[in-house]
Amino acid sequence: MRKPLKNIELRLISELMKNSRRSDRELARVLGISQPTVTRTRKRLEKKGYIKEYTMIPDFLALGYTIMGATLLGQRETSEDTLKEIRKITAKIEESNPHAALLAVNGLGDDKNRLFITFYETYADYVDAIRLTRQIPLVDIERIQTLLVDLSDESNYRVLSMSAIANHLQKRLETKK
Repeated sequence: MRKPLKNIELRLISELMKNSRRSDRELARVLGISQPTVTRTRKRLEKKGYIKEYTMIPDFLALGYTIMGATLLGQRETSEDTLKEIRKITAKIEESNPHAALLAVNGLGDDKNRLFITFYETYADYVDAIRLTRQIPLVDIERIQTLLVDLSDESNYRVLSMSAIANHLQKRLETKK
């Protein structure tokens, strides 16, 4: 189990989540610490795996994706060896039929144990992805559910962003004081 992060480590992560393009010098100014301390802390967080990557979040609609899907599915439990084989089969399907998957994780709830967050240019692309998903061994096709989100709907409340989580981290730190 990992040790709890120090206050300055959480504050640095929070600031990086808001904008990872800022220099260590600018981060030091915002955090009220020295630039070498920021650099050492950031490198330590990277080495320990608290910071996995630096990236940006694009406007998916501007890139041509009109639909986001949150798909829950049930996959029958099996041995670890069989799961490895299924992952190989899935990788082959994805290799010949690439799609924009943001997240593919195991979970628990509502008789489902897999979650996929994906982006589609058209509804036909979504239908094709579900057809391919049904080809994966042990997928229970009766246990597939998808919520489709129209990315052009201007009434969407909060789109994908790290800022909300960064703000939550900061509030958590403030309440611990």
